[in-house]
Amino acid sequence: MRSVTHAELVKSMYKSIRTAITHIFSKRVSHTSLQFRLTVELIALAVISLTGVAVWAGWKMEQTVVNGHKQMLEYVAMRFPDQVEMYMETGGIQAGIERTSNKVSTSELAILVKGGNGEVIAKSTKNYDLSSDIQHIGDTQVPTTPQVIQIGDRYVVMCGNPLTVNGKIVGKVYLSQDITNDQLQLNNGIYGLIIVSISATMILIVAIALRVRKALSPLQEMSQMASLISIDDLSAAKLELAKAPDEILGLAQTFNEMLQRLSSAWEQQRQFVGNVSHELRTPLTVIGGYLQSLLRRGDNLSVYQKQAIATASAETERTIQMLQDLLDLARADSGNLHFRQAPVFLNTLVAEVAAMSAKVSDRSVTAITQNQDIVALVDQDRLQQVLINLVDNAIKYSSDPVEIKLETREDQAMIHVCDRGIGIALVHQQRVFERFYRSDDPSTRSRDGTGLGLAIAKSLVEGMNGKISLLSKPNEGSIFTISLPLWNPQR
Repeated sequence: MRSVTHAELVKSMYKSIRTAITHIFSKRVSHTSLQFRLTVELIALAVISLTGVAVWAGWKMEQTVVNGHKQMLEYVAMRFPDQVEMYMETGGIQAGIERTSNKVSTSELAILVKGGNGEVIAKSTKNYDLSSDIQHIGDTQVPTTPQVIQIGDRYVVMCGNPLTVNGKIVGKVYLSQDITNDQLQLNNGIYGLIIVSISATMILIVAIALRVRKALSPLQEMSQMASLISIDDLSAAKLELAKAPDEILGLAQTFNEMLQRLSSAWEQQRQFVGNVSHELRTPLTVIGGYLQSLLRRGDNLSVYQKQAIATASAETERTIQMLQDLLDLARADSGNLHFRQAPVFLNTLVAEVAAMSAKVSDRSVTAITQNQDIVALVDQDRLQQVLINLVDNAIKYSSDPVEIKLETREDQAMIHVCDRGIGIALVHQQRVFERFYRSDDPSTRSRDGTGLGLAIAKSLVEGMNGKISLLSKPNEGSIFTISLPLWNPQR
């Protein structure tokens, strides 16, 4: 009986634990995360502890209820031959057995004595018929020591031993005590213990999971805050945790100190790049001029020499343009990048950029605009520079037609540069606007670029009180969106 109860206990607890864990981790949690490991380990310890306590308590209850009946049956079985010898002095062995059986039996204790040939010598008459129980379980299956046996819906403690009188075996005595009421109370107690154990396990699972989640929430908060920090935010970025253990607060403080050092190093790098760009731009411009002059007047140069000078001139122009980009970024960082903002008809500007890009690249670039005029207060040259840069990127990373869409949304003018090219993976989308950042994807590494174009575009758009964003899926294409405030002549 006890093994069945333990199996039910383990099965019920397993189902409850599985359901609780599924509910608690309804949000996706990695199996290798610290939160998952701590939760599972603590839950396992709690379940093992509660299961051990429940098993021990059930066993102790059974020992308390059943052992009393077993001990009493052992005592009766031990004293039965002595009682027979005492009563047989006045009437023989048959009378001694019958008188002892009637004397010892009670309403719950049944006695049956069989002779050597299996015939019934004596049986108690105060209770149920023990012979039918023995026939039900089999004479050979009756234990020699008192054991709990279930017969139908009844529980009895039964044993059978040879009856020895005056050193001679005269038959076999069977003792049986009905403990159905006590056993039912024991079963109810064990079932109650199972319910209490499962409830306590569920409460512990929820409490442990919530406590682990709360204890690790500062680390998750740090991770979220750190993921939002960009290069432009280094000087002002700071992790602030209201309530956290001292160890995590120490980690946050160390992280903030690291951010300050990174901010200082980044500022020094930007100043260095700006100074070097300014110093190199002038001599490279001179060199480029001499190379162009040499090409125009080099009638006596060989074909190979002209190709070499043309290559050198092109690389010089490319380097000068990169230095100009670096200077623009340095001016934007220092706040010295000036804008000549005026009302601009974006319909016309978008159409001009599309036509110019299509002519230069010999690719299909389509402008899709609305019938009504859309006017924004911007620097026309700067905005044209941004659009050309975005269209150039779209052409570079896509073989399909490129579209420039113009629309309004509330008080904003929206310009979308759309392509159906290789797209940008989500992991790179947060960083494409950082200077010098380029993806490790071989499909993009093989193309020319310095990693400055989108950083400059972002600085120029934000300098005109606008925003630039990206929506992209790998192998489906990208959409760069510029949002600018509409011009209101009444302001």
